[in-house]
Amino acid sequence: MPRAIKLNILNQELTDQSLVLGDLLKKKKLVISFAESCTGGLVCKSMTDQAGASEYLQGGVVTYSNEMKMKLLKVTKSTLEKHGAVSQETALEMVRGASRLFETDVSGAVTGIAGPEGGTEEKPVGTVWFAVGDEDKSISEMKRFDGNREEVRIQSAIHLIKMLINIILEAK
Repeated sequence: MPRAIKLNILNQELTDQSLVLGDLLKKKKLVISFAESCTGGLVCKSMTDQAGASEYLQGGVVTYSNEMKMKLLKVTKSTLEKHGAVSQETALEMVRGASRLFETDVSGAVTGIAGPEGGTEEKPVGTVWFAVGDEDKSISEMKRFDGNREEVRIQSAIHLIKMLINIILEAK
């Protein structure tokens, strides 16, 4: 599939999923926040592209550097040293930090390697960790995406939004 067509499809899915999440948050009267690294604010952007996002979006942070992960989200230095920025442990600490920082009902976090460089044998380009939940309870998941940097970032944003939709629906 040509790259331009693939990007159009991915961007449309991101828009569609953002609308579904926004509607769900409104119906459930929940507020949300985000902690993003590899997506660089793409999730927040997709949510604020929708009119009325101020009803449910409290805010988000892009903590690209480890320093900001520690300072803003209270990710521990020991977690980053032992497991790295792209890890289950870091994603979980990021989501808890966002929930505390923004005082929200639910939060989403994403940290990964979008490429084209930065990958290792253990964590190749396209490796992304996600976490969703709140300060007390959260779940995490790792995915490996194919594609270039932009494709990895969009796929990551879509996946995080889908995880949030599922966790909200499961909570009833």
